[in-house]
Amino acid sequence: MGPEASMNSTRHQEVLRRIEPHGQTHVVAHLKRLDAAGRARLLEQLEAIDFGHLQRLFQGDKDQADWADMAQRAESPPAVRLDGQGNRFSPTAARARGERALREGKVATLLVAGGQGTRLGFEHPKGMFPIGPVSEAPLFKILLEKVRAAADRYGRRVPLFLMTSPATHDETVAFLAENNRFGLPEEDLFIFCQGTMPAVDAKTGQVLLAEPDELFASPDGHGGMLAGLARAGGFEELRKRGIEQIFYFQVDNPLSQICDAQFLGYHLLEESELSTQVIAKTRPAEKVGNVVSIDGQVRIIEYSDLPAEVGERRRPDGGLELWAGNTAIHIFDVAFLERVRGDEQALPFHRAHKAVPYIDEQGRRVEPSQPNAIKFERFIFDLLPAARRAIVVEVDPAEGFAPVKNAPGAATDSPEIVRRMLSDLYRRWLTAAGAQVAEGVNVEISPRFALDAEETARKIKPGTQVTRSTYFG
Repeated sequence: MGPEASMNSTRHQEVLRRIEPHGQTHVVAHLKRLDAAGRARLLEQLEAIDFGHLQRLFQGDKDQADWADMAQRAESPPAVRLDGQGNRFSPTAARARGERALREGKVATLLVAGGQGTRLGFEHPKGMFPIGPVSEAPLFKILLEKVRAAADRYGRRVPLFLMTSPATHDETVAFLAENNRFGLPEEDLFIFCQGTMPAVDAKTGQVLLAEPDELFASPDGHGGMLAGLARAGGFEELRKRGIEQIFYFQVDNPLSQICDAQFLGYHLLEESELSTQVIAKTRPAEKVGNVVSIDGQVRIIEYSDLPAEVGERRRPDGGLELWAGNTAIHIFDVAFLERVRGDEQALPFHRAHKAVPYIDEQGRRVEPSQPNAIKFERFIFDLLPAARRAIVVEVDPAEGFAPVKNAPGAATDSPEIVRRMLSDLYRRWLTAAGAQVAEGVNVEISPRFALDAEETARKIKPGTQVTRSTYFG
């Protein structure tokens, strides 16, 4: 027996010893069919799995939250409202406090960009999707330019921690390198990859194979950010740079007000460890997560888990009682993330029943027509109950929330709708600056030209005529 065969035999026996107590010996048949290279690949994947943990997750139905029951106790969360009612701090005070933190270099950004554009008919990382209403700039360009513009405005470096997934990592790295990171200095871009979790058979809990020598695994959710950041040395980088707050946002929303000083200021003045930007829902069944307070803790109830009668509850003024819709934009205290990153209860895995193609024990590929497997993922907003003084801060969706999620032509969150919202926002900035924009003309303002209406007003001469589609870059 050669050394390679001997090594594989030893590894084989060790893996079998580990998996046998957890009912995973079905992989033996797969290993026997593989050549030495294939066997080594599969053994390496098996060695990386904590099968005890996986078994506990599979058997964990009893630990799932009873949202129908909890929703009965849901109330409006502690909030900073756009109308100013009940706010403890003024917008002016909040903005000044946030600007101070930015000028002190205490703020980093974190972009979640692990998704592909499949629902958009775009077989690439979603961040590469063209969304600029005039320039057709990709999402990555708009968002990275906002980070760079914030650094320029406040005179301090603003690092960007960018989370990919195994499906998007290599293409994202290459795309950003080809485009010189859209002006972001190389030392200020920290790219890391989220982890994966194996899918298991819904009846037996046995791991499934996507290929004869490859386990079926899927990304561990945006809640995998903490583990991924830690594995990549991100917390050491944050400490080295003296970062105290992280502005967290997702790649599908080009209206994200990245490093918004007012939002940051409210977070700091309220001494919150985790703040969430929200929009006011326009209807009870709107397809956004519901940010609520339950037994004194801020939580998010997904729209699919909110009982209809609870969603319909009204305040005396006729407004929705559960009004706050999640935008997936947060500010985290780094000290808070350090405290909870090893706490499995603070960031639990959720189960999703899905149809997963797999290789059966005879080596044949099976394409199930019904859900046959359990996938596991984490949600970053599960950290809310663990945070001290968690608050929500309302934003006007026309100013800060336009996610591109659905295929062209869809009734909501389509590329056409998002491009129109972007152009409409820039039109308002230009009009407020005294420009005259012709009806039906698309306009676009690069973040490097102006980040907001005030900056636009400093750069546009009153009376400027915009008579055709124009990109201000």
